[in-house]
Amino acid sequence: MSAAPSAQPNPRQSPPAVKGRAPSASKPVKTRLRSTLTQPTCAAGRKATSAALLRYFPEKGIDAFVRQVSLATPMQMVEIERHGVEGRFLKDVSKRLEISALRVFDMLGVPKATAEKKSSAGEVISGSGGQAAIGIVKLIAIAQSMVANSTAKEAKDFDAAKWLGKWLERPQPALGGRKPADLIDTPTGMEVVERLLGAIESGAYQ
Repeated sequence: MSAAPSAQPNPRQSPPAVKGRAPSASKPVKTRLRSTLTQPTCAAGRKATSAALLRYFPEKGIDAFVRQVSLATPMQMVEIERHGVEGRFLKDVSKRLEISALRVFDMLGVPKATAEKKSSAGEVISGSGGQAAIGIVKLIAIAQSMVANSTAKEAKDFDAAKWLGKWLERPQPALGGRKPADLIDTPTGMEVVERLLGAIESGAYQ
């Protein structure tokens, strides 16, 4: 594909071409999950520790949180999905994706008044809105992985998050002409969008 300047990713182009990578055989997913489930737990500290490890810290930025989530164990993901995200996250991720904050609130199904109140008060957005916010983090992780696995020269300066922001607002034939952004406020819709985004990396969808 032709080079895409980092300042203006083209949503009609896929991220730089990805070289396939075989799944790691060092520790199968089932084994990892089993070990997580069977590890001894401390009576009071396990849940708090899991949630704290995945908490969003504004001073560290969106990309640091994305890295945490991408490396999380299944049990950590359960805890962060239950816990939700800090209200400030919605405005920060809107800047990272270069989508207006109002549009992000709408995409995630969070009323503007609620989002503004939670952000100002430093409170957590939980429930379906919080889970959708975590879904956005997963989508950024997928897009960044696509670029990280690329061998194309332009991948070095390609802004995957900015490209994702534009891609989410582009009608997709595979979604019947709907925009991915209009589906991610439900778990099923987010799953569909994650699969579609992953299909770009595998080459199954262009």
